[in-house]
Amino acid sequence: MPDSPFRAVIWDFGGVISSSPFEAFAAYEQAHGLPRDFLRTVNATNHMDNAWARFERSDITLARFDAEFAAESAALGHAVPGRDVIGLLGGSIRPQMVQALRVLRARLKIGLITNNVASPGAENADLKPDPVGRDAILPLFHHVIESAKIGLRKPDPKIYLLMTEALGVAPEHCVFLDDLGVNLKPARSLGMATIKVDDPDVALGELEALVGFALR
Repeated sequence: MPDSPFRAVIWDFGGVISSSPFEAFAAYEQAHGLPRDFLRTVNATNHMDNAWARFERSDITLARFDAEFAAESAALGHAVPGRDVIGLLGGSIRPQMVQALRVLRARLKIGLITNNVASPGAENADLKPDPVGRDAILPLFHHVIESAKIGLRKPDPKIYLLMTEALGVAPEHCVFLDDLGVNLKPARSLGMATIKVDDPDVALGELEALVGFALR
């Protein structure tokens, strides 16, 4: 084992292993004459119980999400169909992150916690297949938690504890990577080291410093 105190690395998927959907959001906003970051503002409003949150917990159907997201966005000034947003979630896999997963798996426990959706016509939108192949990536993890399957989503602290229990590693011996600060905060409160992923190469450098060995 490495001299580092960390025994597990827990990952988000969209915006970390795959490119950020926010890039697609920005292009959609520009094409439709919406204010910059408008879609992120809708998602961040009442973020624990808005249409997006309930859809990621599988509390509502795609049809209802479509209508409720439109209503929530209209209340903020611009109606956007929820189905349009689901279509923006694909992203492309970052090969350097997949390589890091393979290196890590040989030495530490690795887990995935993803807020995703599962509904007819939008199955696992956050983990949408791409040329590298989602199905080839998920088996790299020792444990996977998908919000749509368990009815629980980040940033609920319980979802992080479910992962640490499944991996058999205390939170203080875990590193957690996510592209959203709101999801990092509860992990940090539980004692995890956290890395906010903006530039993937910068994030990998931070992770290498924590675990004590090269990932690239």
